[in-house]
Amino acid sequence: MRKSILTLAVLSTLALPSFVSAAEEPAETTAKAPASDWALTTNVGFVSDYYARGVSQSWHKPAAQAGIDVTHSSGFYAGAWGSNVSPNTYPDANVELDAYAGYNGTIPAIEGLGYTVGAIGYFYPGGSWKKYRGSTAVDGSGNQIPLTPRGGRWDTYEANFGLSYKWLSAKASVTLGDWYGAEKKTGWDGGTSGTTYLELNAAYPLPWEGLTLVGHVGHLNVAGKLNLSFPNSASTSITNETNPDYTDWKVGLSKAFKIANSEGWNAGVYYVGNDNDRYWGANGYGGTSFNGKGTTTKAASKNLNDDRLIVTIGRTF
Repeated sequence: MRKSILTLAVLSTLALPSFVSAAEEPAETTAKAPASDWALTTNVGFVSDYYARGVSQSWHKPAAQAGIDVTHSSGFYAGAWGSNVSPNTYPDANVELDAYAGYNGTIPAIEGLGYTVGAIGYFYPGGSWKKYRGSTAVDGSGNQIPLTPRGGRWDTYEANFGLSYKWLSAKASVTLGDWYGAEKKTGWDGGTSGTTYLELNAAYPLPWEGLTLVGHVGHLNVAGKLNLSFPNSASTSITNETNPDYTDWKVGLSKAFKIANSEGWNAGVYYVGNDNDRYWGANGYGGTSFNGKGTTTKAASKNLNDDRLIVTIGRTF
């Protein structure tokens, strides 16, 4: 999950051919070559805690992130992005890799109104539900066993559509398959294809020091619930919560700046969290380590939806 760290509607560059007068330049430079319709940018960043859609992906530890984007003057965009994640949440996976593409455009009838449509894939190399182990899941010899040996991968695919007006934007995303591998084989009451995430975002430029006020609210609606009667107790928690749905938020300030003659820097401070403590908290299913951590009586756990102050810094090249 990446949605709260990098916006998918990347900037498009409209480049027009440029010419100079023969009276002003020598004959061999009468006309300059047209500027390219394509633009390539890269980015690197560091976050004190990688929160995506109101849930910590890094077990409340810092993360390093990087990406590359290509845009065309037509509005087409494509890119890739990566971050470290916690194997406590994604067993045997230490990295999240995202690949995305889409199109940004404007609606001429209303000045300032734009739209975006696209798709994104979230990939967790090496990670799988087959590696999912609980602290108390042991065989007769005391060896840990996987709770969902027939489970698939964490990889998830989404389609999205959004509208923007000046400094406001809204987007709807829907999974094109099971939500992070949640299905009957992994302890759910059925498949979770069609899971939705709705969000409203604001980036309001303030009149002081180049600051931008950032706001976000989103809602996750998973198309399924945990099955508490699943064999091997794969879907239990202290709270016995079966519903992962939640509303999350983010509010803070960002600032673009330069260091010496180095431009493209950006820093931010944000307050984030979500409202479903029973599922994403330390006593819930989503807050428990799936990596076999903890003791034979209690798994390692954290409140992954804790309200947190997040600090970010990055640069675009």
